Amino acid sequence: MSDELIITIKVEPRSARPGIAGPYKDGLRVRLSSPPVEGRANKELIAILAKEFKIPKKNVEIITGKKFKNKVVRLHGVTEKR
Repeated sequence: MSDELIITIKVEPRSARPGIAGPYKDGLRVRLSSPPVEGRANKELIAILAKEFKIPKKNVEIITGKKFKNKVVRLHGVTEKR
Protein backbone atom coordinates (compact mmCIF):
# COMPACT_ATOMS: atom_id res chain seq x y z
CA MET A 1 0.00 0.00 0.00
CA SER A 2 1.15 3.49 -0.80
CA ASP A 3 0.51 6.50 1.39
CA GLU A 4 0.30 8.94 -1.50
CA LEU A 5 -1.91 9.36 -4.52
CA ILE A 6 -1.12 11.39 -7.64
CA ILE A 7 -4.11 12.47 -9.71
CA THR A 8 -4.81 14.81 -12.60
CA ILE A 9 -7.41 17.50 -12.02
CA LYS A 10 -9.41 19.65 -14.42
CA VAL A 11 -10.74 22.68 -12.52
CA GLU A 12 -13.75 24.79 -13.45
CA PRO A 13 -13.47 28.14 -11.63
CA ARG A 14 -16.44 30.43 -10.93
CA SER A 15 -18.88 27.54 -10.69
CA ALA A 16 -22.20 27.91 -8.91
CA ARG A 17 -21.85 24.52 -7.15
CA PRO A 18 -18.31 23.78 -5.95
CA GLY A 19 -17.12 20.23 -5.35
CA ILE A 20 -15.94 17.14 -7.18
CA ALA A 21 -17.98 16.91 -10.37
CA GLY A 22 -16.88 13.44 -11.45
CA PRO A 23 -14.27 11.78 -13.62
CA TYR A 24 -12.35 13.59 -16.35
CA LYS A 25 -10.10 11.48 -18.58
CA ASP A 26 -7.70 9.76 -16.13
CA GLY A 27 -8.51 12.06 -13.21
CA LEU A 28 -11.19 14.24 -11.66
CA ARG A 29 -13.17 17.30 -12.64
CA VAL A 30 -13.52 19.75 -9.76
CA ARG A 31 -15.81 22.80 -9.72
CA LEU A 32 -14.63 25.83 -7.75
CA SER A 33 -16.60 28.92 -6.77
CA SER A 34 -13.44 31.05 -6.54
CA PRO A 35 -12.01 32.96 -9.49
CA PRO A 36 -8.49 32.06 -10.65
CA VAL A 37 -7.02 35.21 -9.06
CA GLU A 38 -4.23 35.49 -6.49
CA GLY A 39 -4.22 31.75 -5.80
CA ARG A 40 -7.79 31.68 -4.47
CA ALA A 41 -8.88 28.86 -6.78
CA ASN A 42 -5.86 26.75 -5.79
CA LYS A 43 -6.62 27.27 -2.08
CA GLU A 44 -10.21 26.22 -2.63
CA LEU A 45 -9.10 23.16 -4.62
CA ILE A 46 -6.79 22.12 -1.76
CA ALA A 47 -9.63 22.53 0.75
CA ILE A 48 -12.07 20.47 -1.35
CA LEU A 49 -9.59 17.64 -1.91
CA ALA A 50 -8.52 17.59 1.76
CA LYS A 51 -12.14 17.33 2.87
CA GLU A 52 -13.04 14.67 0.30
CA PHE A 53 -10.03 12.45 1.05
CA LYS A 54 -10.15 13.18 4.82
CA ILE A 55 -6.57 14.46 5.05
CA PRO A 56 -5.09 17.75 6.32
CA LYS A 57 -4.75 20.59 3.80
CA LYS A 58 -0.97 20.49 4.26
CA ASN A 59 -1.02 16.99 2.73
CA VAL A 60 -2.39 18.27 -0.59
CA GLU A 61 0.32 19.45 -2.99
CA ILE A 62 -0.20 20.92 -6.46
CA ILE A 63 2.76 19.52 -8.41
CA THR A 64 2.11 21.14 -11.79
CA GLY A 65 -0.41 23.56 -13.26
CA LYS A 66 -0.69 26.15 -10.51
CA LYS A 67 -1.66 28.76 -13.13
CA PHE A 68 -3.66 26.47 -15.42
CA LYS A 69 -6.96 24.61 -15.39
CA ASN A 70 -5.24 21.24 -15.77
CA LYS A 71 -3.23 20.28 -12.70
CA VAL A 72 -1.40 17.33 -11.23
CA VAL A 73 -1.93 16.94 -7.48
CA ARG A 74 -0.20 14.75 -4.91
CA LEU A 75 -2.18 13.66 -1.87
CA HIS A 76 -0.03 12.51 1.08
CA GLY A 77 -1.44 10.18 3.70
CA VAL A 78 -4.05 8.54 1.47
CA THR A 79 -4.29 4.79 1.81
CA GLU A 80 -5.85 2.59 -0.81
CA LYS A 81 -8.78 0.52 0.42
CA ARG A 82 -9.48 -2.76 -1.30
